Amino acid sequence: MITYEQLNEGVIKGNAKLVVEATKAALASGAEPLEIINRGLVAGITIVGQRFRACEMYIPEVLMSAKAMAAGVDLVKPLLTGKEVLSKGKLLIGTVKGDLHDIGKNLVGLMMESSGYEVVSLGVDISPEKFAEAVREHKPQLLGLSALLTTTMLAMKDTIEGLKEAGLRDSVKVMIGGAPVTADFATEIGADGYAPDAASATELAGKLLGK
Repeated sequence: MITYEQLNEGVIKGNAKLVVEATKAALASGAEPLEIINRGLVAGITIVGQRFRACEMYIPEVLMSAKAMAAGVDLVKPLLTGKEVLSKGKLLIGTVKGDLHDIGKNLVGLMMESSGYEVVSLGVDISPEKFAEAVREHKPQLLGLSALLTTTMLAMKDTIEGLKEAGLRDSVKVMIGGAPVTADFATEIGADGYAPDAASATELAGKLLGK
């Protein structure tokens, strides 16, 4: 009988092969798909997030863990039906205009997806107009804005103003992050929250959506 601790371990170690084998064994033993996700996979990525915040794990390791978890989720997802479908909400994410950095943004996307959110990534150098168009098209509950340069931080403010002008601001919670960004800056430009790292972004998303 497979134990959920083995799934936890596979995710924490970033061992996709182990996660796949353990997930298949859990399914074969009759474990409920939602239990596999919550007690095995999500529980593992939660520990990864805690260790990342404590500087006990680093970005390359977290990326491997997120990919390992995704391999397990991909096996289980088709077995979920109706209200069981794994989705805590939809996140639209992108790096703001003038900024070409994407490692942090991609890590946030992976962590959010691994934690049960549907993620739509727009890429880098995204203008306020493109963000507004994408919010109108995808109807996300959350919008994540990333900036890694002090010179592009103001594009976050422009994006929020653009959402207001388009009549879309009240439809979405805006989270911002990136090396030069602060909680005070988030308040200053009218964002709903600031996250210093990917694990914190996942926690913030849950708070903003009341989950």
